[in-house]
Amino acid sequence: MLDELGLHDTTFTIRTMADQAEAERLGFTGSPAILVDGQDPFTEPGRVAGLTCRVYRTADGLAGLPATGQLRQVLTDAS
Repeated sequence: MLDELGLHDTTFTIRTMADQAEAERLGFTGSPAILVDGQDPFTEPGRVAGLTCRVYRTADGLAGLPATGQLRQVLTDAS
């Protein structure tokens, strides 16, 4: 997707949270989380940090990942 958006030089990192304390310190609100420029564009207000599974609200209902169009929009807005 990054190549499709012309973001050829964009890099990404995969990180594993070690424990609840790290999740709380970093404001991690569940897996999988996608951060863009260090911010979670999909976080919901009031969501508590922790080592939990996460669902995303999409046009088709709840899903384990944001819809491709949602992610594309976030990346386009950030570039």
